[in-house]
Amino acid sequence: MRPLEGITVVTLEHAIAAPYCTRQLADLGARVIKVERPGVGDFARGYDTRVRGLSSHFVWTNRSKESLTLDLKHARAGEVLSRLLANADVLVQNLAPGAAARLGLSFEALKPSHPRLIVCDISGYGDDPAAPGPYRDKKAYDLLIQSEAGFLSITGTPEAPAKAGCSIADIAAGMYAYSNILAALIQRGRSGQGCRIDVSMLESMVEWMGYPLYYAFEGAPPPPRAGAAHATIVPYGPYTAGDGRTVMLGLQNEREWQQFCARVLRRPELADDERYNANAKRVAARPALHALITEAFAALTLEEVIARLEEAQIANASVNAMKDVWAHAQLQARGRWASVDTPAGPVPALRPPGMPAAFEPRMDAVPALGQHTDAILAGLGYGASEIEGLRAQGAL
Repeated sequence: MRPLEGITVVTLEHAIAAPYCTRQLADLGARVIKVERPGVGDFARGYDTRVRGLSSHFVWTNRSKESLTLDLKHARAGEVLSRLLANADVLVQNLAPGAAARLGLSFEALKPSHPRLIVCDISGYGDDPAAPGPYRDKKAYDLLIQSEAGFLSITGTPEAPAKAGCSIADIAAGMYAYSNILAALIQRGRSGQGCRIDVSMLESMVEWMGYPLYYAFEGAPPPPRAGAAHATIVPYGPYTAGDGRTVMLGLQNEREWQQFCARVLRRPELADDERYNANAKRVAARPALHALITEAFAALTLEEVIARLEEAQIANASVNAMKDVWAHAQLQARGRWASVDTPAGPVPALRPPGMPAAFEPRMDAVPALGQHTDAILAGLGYGASEIEGLRAQGAL
């Protein structure tokens, strides 16, 4: 039995943050009913067509869900939602700030008739009516939050900032929503009462910025933008071998620096060189040291560099492309790939990380738009003629 079997989640979601949260809940066995706009659905369905005509974002974040089409602004939408929520344990939404409240779906409005319901609101800047803040109504997309949280200021090269290559602000908010919903379910098991969870993308991202924030504490200079290299530890970053390929390596302490000089560079005298014999000195001498390491690696292939690093027990990694990750030997050996169905046929999917061995994660199909509408409504007590009537009226 999966931990969340018997738990029903109703979600008014789009894009990444909320769908990523609810997919984790589905992985643990929850029934997730995804309410989508008729004819269009979650707008992430249209982001691209890279997965056999389907959106890469949507396939990633929406497996194991049921899709119900419902026009939330239709006069009859309220009665459908009311029936849905009567048996729901969790409501998740990342509509525009204030939109859920206008639909009568705030925690305060729902609590009297649904005292056990957990309501999770995900927004860009927080949507607490008691403390809305001046940014509450600003539009918030992942890159904008990366920028607002200071992430771009420490990421990139000295010449130009760079964003993360994936939606880290959305992912951060989704994971905080997920973990807090799990905590709220445990708390409800003790108290019998639901609660409201207010997740802000900005606050989620700023939490992840803890190290650079404290590094720049009380006006101290922030970590410099150092490209793919570590901003405050040297040598720690990418280096090119003589065959043009790149290895990522990282040192953590002075013992490793001595091993690196002796066994990798084959220049043990550098370990005690006054220019490089402490990390702070190596950071100050970064360009000269980078040139010295690159020169030493120029006579070696990538395999030879890695062999020396392994001999010296220096941490290293390949700079993999996406095709390399799909074929990664460690993921293959650990059986980390499964298959999930989609409207375009089965596709591989990574098994959820960290699942207990006591159960198999739920990895069901990615739904077509509105695929489960009739079945869900029938389960709520609507007859076939009533469903057709709702459809004819434009509610579905």
